[in-house]
Amino acid sequence: MVKSRSRIYPLLTADQIRDRVRELGEQITRDYEGKDLVVIGLLNGVYPFFADLTRAIDLDLDVNFMRVASYGGGLESTGEVKILFDVDKSIRGRHALVVEDIVDTGLTLFKVRKLLLDRDPASLRICTLLDKPSRRRVEVPVDYVGFPIEDHFVVGYGLDLEGIYRNLPYVGIYNPA
Repeated sequence: MVKSRSRIYPLLTADQIRDRVRELGEQITRDYEGKDLVVIGLLNGVYPFFADLTRAIDLDLDVNFMRVASYGGGLESTGEVKILFDVDKSIRGRHALVVEDIVDTGLTLFKVRKLLLDRDPASLRICTLLDKPSRRRVEVPVDYVGFPIEDHFVVGYGLDLEGIYRNLPYVGIYNPA
């Protein structure tokens, strides 16, 4: 499927993202100094943010992933959250930081958070690149926010439309018209 980049209007530049990710990494470094930290990325969209963020955290840490789905290829969340791939190590007694690309309805993180809390971590926090609080259907605590944004469908820096645009180095608003 061929898409047109002319339908994408810049929202966050690569420089803005880089600077904010560095700030988040410094804050997380301070908050988790001396703690056993496992950082869990929610695939697929989180991959560039996750890689940049974990490099910005100046600590020894363990990296793990989950793959969850709630969009099904469209512009709106289906509301049904599926765990497609789970972490492969125990988080019992460890400090877990879940890293997400965008918090929209909150349904995905609500389910992931409940699942992980049942595994008895020492603590569980959430970090997201983008936060859309106006779209919340369920409340979830988000401890680290890169950028709060308005209710737009965004692509780039890992975020996609039917698998396209993840490779853009910036975040843009997709306008289908």
